[in-house]
Amino acid sequence: MSTAQILTVEPLELRFPFELKKQISCSLQLSNRSDNHVAFKVKTTNPKKYCVRPNIGIVLPRSTCDVIVTMQAQKEMPPNLQCKDKFLVQSVVATSGATPKDITGEMFNKEAGRVVEECKLKVTYVPPPQPPSPVAEESEADLLTENGNTNGSEVTRSFNDTHDSSSEARPLTSNLTEEKAAAVQQSDTHCQKLELTKQDANKHGFGSASIMFVIGVGLLSLVVGYFLRSS
Repeated sequence: MSTAQILTVEPLELRFPFELKKQISCSLQLSNRSDNHVAFKVKTTNPKKYCVRPNIGIVLPRSTCDVIVTMQAQKEMPPNLQCKDKFLVQSVVATSGATPKDITGEMFNKEAGRVVEECKLKVTYVPPPQPPSPVAEESEADLLTENGNTNGSEVTRSFNDTHDSSSEARPLTSNLTEEKAAAVQQSDTHCQKLELTKQDANKHGFGSASIMFVIGVGLLSLVVGYFLRSS
């Protein structure tokens, strides 16, 4: 920050990220901390190389003004990015209510007995910001691809396990169904035999004990068949 009492200038060093064949800009901020209107003028040792907007103006009391300095596109790289260019910011108290149209060259003439404050700025070239490393981007893409393949393999493995379990359970279910059907058929056969036995007993006049025995066997077969159907 400048120690000037009329205007404070920030920064005191203009830093340009140097690139060939490209215009590069940076900014200055002029702050007026007084209750006066302050006129300023910006000069440079290399006016063909830089464009300053605005290069003259009025900073109102208790306010600020931004100045944009643009370096024209350069065709050659300076050795070791060295730069000897300088800037000078001059400031002087103006009359109340002054506008940029009221600014004249004589206002910054020290020989006229005016108090003209000056702030010198140096120029520095710095390397441009580096783009992201392509290696890092490729590594991230590979990681995403690997994760995608891993997730796909896990899904396929889970599906195959489920399919295998279903295949194993299918023969067991089929066997149980066949056994149940056989038991039901056997029960029906017993019932038919019981009916034929009763008819034969009546026909040949068997005793009541034999008939009761046959009936008991038939009931037992019915009970067994009932439980087999329920299961």
